[in-house]
Order: sequence, then structure tokens, then C-alpha cells
Amino acid sequence: MTPSPLTLRFDQTLSEAARLMGEHAVRHLPVLRDGSIVGVLSDRDIAIVESLGAVRPDAICAAEAMTPGPYCVPPEMSLGRVVTLMARHKYGCAIVTEAPDNRVLGVFTVTDALRLLDRLLGEAGSTPCAG
Repeated sequence: MTPSPLTLRFDQTLSEAARLMGEHAVRHLPVLRDGSIVGVLSDRDIAIVESLGAVRPDAICAAEAMTPGPYCVPPEMSLGRVVTLMARHKYGCAIVTEAPDNRVLGVFTVTDALRLLDRLLGEAGSTPCAG
């Protein structure tokens, strides 16, 4: 998990989001409104908007391109349950939030899961994929 992740206000532009993602080498930004999580914006969301051609990323706000209702989990949820649900629903990330105000504590991404898998496999990772 990336603790204390960067976040984005719902009214910030996609240009600002892309700059933040590039500067900090992240692909997901939790989107907040009045401090509460309302969505998640991914680099793929930005790429889709940019592919529309006539649309200017500096004129579109995060709220217009984000995925609303992101997959949020409490910090005490088991990692096994988190990754099971991420795989089942094809979520790119889980936003770790703390009640009662849904304060964002971290972001757990597919990349985090792969890093963990790499660490767990250790030498066993040299086994052929089809083996």
C-alpha cells in the first residue's frame, strides 16, 4: 500500500492530475470533495479523455472523468480479501479509508499486489509460468 497518497480535489483539472501523476510516478489518484472520497482517477481515465481530440484536459475537471464510488476498504480488512475482490471485479486499486469520515489512508494497487507476489515467490519465481 502507498500510505498517505496524493489526492485530487474533484474540481482540479485533468492537466493538474496528469502533472501530479507524472511527477510522483503514480497511476491512481483518489478524488475528494470536502475531504471525503468521491471517486478515483486513473491515468487510463485521462488517456480516454485525451483521445477524444477536441477536448482540452485543462478544461475538464476530475469529477467529469473519474470513476465514482471507488472500491474502498477499511485498514483492518485482510489483504487476501482485498486482492480476491480486486481480481474478481478487475479493480485497478483499492482505496484504504478510515471511518467515520472515510479519510484516505492509502492506496493499494495491482502493482503493489505484484510486488508482494514477487517477494513471496522468491526463488520459486524461477519456475516456468506454464509449469
